[in-house]
Amino acid sequence: MSVVSTESSSFERFQTSVRQFDVTGRTLLVPDMAPFHARLLAACFRAVGVHAVVMETYRGLALGKEFTSGKECFPCQVTLGDILYHLKKEKDRLGAEFSPERYVYFLPEADGPCRFGMYNKMQRLILDRFEEFRDVPIVYLSTRNAYSTESIMPPERSSAFRKLSYVAVVVADVMDRMVWRIRPYEIREGMTDSFADKAIDLIAAAIESIGESLRFEVLHELVEEIAGTAATFIDPRKPPRPRIGIVGEIYLRSHPDSNQNLIRQLEMYGAEVLDASIAEWINFVSFEQSRKLQRDMKSAWAARDYENLRGVFRDLVSIEIEKLYQKWQQYRVYRRAWRHLDIPGDHSIASIERKLDSDRLFNFAIGTEAALSIGGALAYAHDGFDGVVNVFPFTCMPSTICTAVLKPLLHKMKIPYLDAPYDGTIQPNREVALRTFIYQAKQHMKSRLEGKNNNKAE
Repeated sequence: MSVVSTESSSFERFQTSVRQFDVTGRTLLVPDMAPFHARLLAACFRAVGVHAVVMETYRGLALGKEFTSGKECFPCQVTLGDILYHLKKEKDRLGAEFSPERYVYFLPEADGPCRFGMYNKMQRLILDRFEEFRDVPIVYLSTRNAYSTESIMPPERSSAFRKLSYVAVVVADVMDRMVWRIRPYEIREGMTDSFADKAIDLIAAAIESIGESLRFEVLHELVEEIAGTAATFIDPRKPPRPRIGIVGEIYLRSHPDSNQNLIRQLEMYGAEVLDASIAEWINFVSFEQSRKLQRDMKSAWAARDYENLRGVFRDLVSIEIEKLYQKWQQYRVYRRAWRHLDIPGDHSIASIERKLDSDRLFNFAIGTEAALSIGGALAYAHDGFDGVVNVFPFTCMPSTICTAVLKPLLHKMKIPYLDAPYDGTIQPNREVALRTFIYQAKQHMKSRLEGKNNNKAE
């Protein structure tokens, strides 16, 4: 790859090459954040006629670090490395036939103070340093409009994609929870992972086959069939393990390479682990959109701006219907798995907000992912978990807030707590910290079970 001067670059590139447009007819390059979710999301795009490919991840980390200063949060370096590595590999594979106009880099963004909202702009500047990659546009979805897809594909396909992709996310969540529920107790090591990989391929093929028809029953039946088979992998002779709940920044906690396979490490030391779901974040975005519209309604009413009030009211009704739809679809998928496996359900955003409000610790009005992580940790505590891990990029502001709130709070509640910051390096005391944490979690589980038995005896 040849680096070129960026003297001709201007802020206009942020409008012309980082934008929302119809991606039909191009190859959409999807970052691999959560392995199951990325594969099913790409299948959803293909189901509506968009050729989507999940890029290899973590292979280009050296490139990501080479073209960043180290002040960016870690997911920015990982995703930048992924796109540079993929485009370089494509250029090497195709040679003179490589055409940057064929590709679109898919990199969503978020509103608010998190640096994630600036990833696509910053990465635009980096791609522009390479003459051969300058014409690869970046397309995004944003939390500003609850990830509306109307601007990146024809309207008639957008509605179907939005519904299909949400159900696919929930299915991926359920698949994750099946694996985390079964793998610590599997009869033979490796059988759960091998089965899950094949099952995801079957689900992806089913998503592509149903296309825009939205025959979700096909997916529901497949989930139930998979759960029924997976349930037979559990060895009933193995004793229960302490349950550990993970909260934190969505990319780091969901990306196994970036968090150094934290879930597997915790399992190896004797835990059963549950990570916060991806659907929880999508539900949170819808919940926040509803709160914003409610505030806009109050402002329009106070200003007697009745024309604007009618428009905001229509948008509010629409988002409230979407919230109900999400809740209904989530239940329909989980219900099929529950017929065979006792996987944990998802926490509703309203219940997380109530837990925050009851302790006056934080408030959704403050915003950021901190509200979700603090409330999620309290939900784990309420559900009887034996420990909580907060996973985040080194220097992440919302997660640092979580640490400040959760560490003393959970210590007071006598629930083991561990901060797990990541920046691509391996801390020398990581193994000791994880082993110590799991030992504390086992002691907590023992105390919890003894307390239950004493209450029954009384």
